[in-house]
Amino acid sequence: MKALTMIITLTVALMISAPAFSGSYKKDIVDTAVGAGSFTTLVAAVQAADLVDTLKGAGPYTVFAPTDEAFRKLPAGTVEDLLKPENKEKLQAILLYHVVPGKVSAADVVKLSSAKSASDMDLAIKVEGQSVMVNNARVIQTDIMTSNGIIHVIDTVMLP
Repeated sequence: MKALTMIITLTVALMISAPAFSGSYKKDIVDTAVGAGSFTTLVAAVQAADLVDTLKGAGPYTVFAPTDEAFRKLPAGTVEDLLKPENKEKLQAILLYHVVPGKVSAADVVKLSSAKSASDMDLAIKVEGQSVMVNNARVIQTDIMTSNGIIHVIDTVMLP
């Protein structure tokens, strides 16, 4: 029952904020993130890591997307350091840690205790009251549908 209440709450939250993502079914994950305006750091990181073509690919992918605010929580200089060409592999590993192959909706996520990321590492998933946690990140918006997958917005950058 708690999971159902949480799904309903998250769905209502998504419906309220849906105008920011209107037309997203026609756009892929990258274009949807660009259009949202709240993922500029994530998009810059995807570009620096040469993962644009991957995330524009057929998929499907489920992306746990940290907001710009989430990136600001990292220690000063971390993002700038990760964006350097010499740290490309490390950045790729971090970003792929946020991607789960396949299309995993919010209704599916709440039934899981873990998921295998594209970096072949497990993500811990748990329901805490009305919130879903993926590792130490809280899911703050769910089921942003794209042409090649789903985006779930998280409030913290997850580090492998």
